[in-house]
Amino acid sequence: MLIGMSQERLGELLGLTFQQVQKYEKGINRIGAGRLFEVSGILGVPISFFYEDVLSGAKSVGGFAEGDEPPPVMEFLSSGEGLQLSLAFMRIKDAKVRRRILDLVRSLANEDEDVH
Repeated sequence: MLIGMSQERLGELLGLTFQQVQKYEKGINRIGAGRLFEVSGILGVPISFFYEDVLSGAKSVGGFAEGDEPPPVMEFLSSGEGLQLSLAFMRIKDAKVRRRILDLVRSLANEDEDVH
C-alpha cells in the first residue's frame, strides 16, 4: 500500500495469486528467504524493512544510542511518509536534482525552526 502497489500486482510479478500474497502478509503461510528477497527487489526496499518489528525489540549491543528507543532516523524511515519519501528520492537519478531537493528540505526545516 505504501508504494501504491496492489496485492494483485505484486502477485503477478511474483507469479502468485493475490490470495497467496494475502496469506504471506497475514502470516498464514511462511515466506522463504529467496521469495522475501524477490519481494524486497520488486518493492524497492531493503530486506531489513520486513524485520523492523523484530529489530526494534532486539537488545542493543552498545553503540551510540542511549536506551531502547530506535534512533529518530529509523523511526522516520519506518513511517509511511519516510518510506515514501525515501523510495521516491532514490528513484531520482540526477545527483544535482537530489542535492537541490536536499537543499530545499534543509531550508524549509530552518524556516520552521525560525518560526518557533
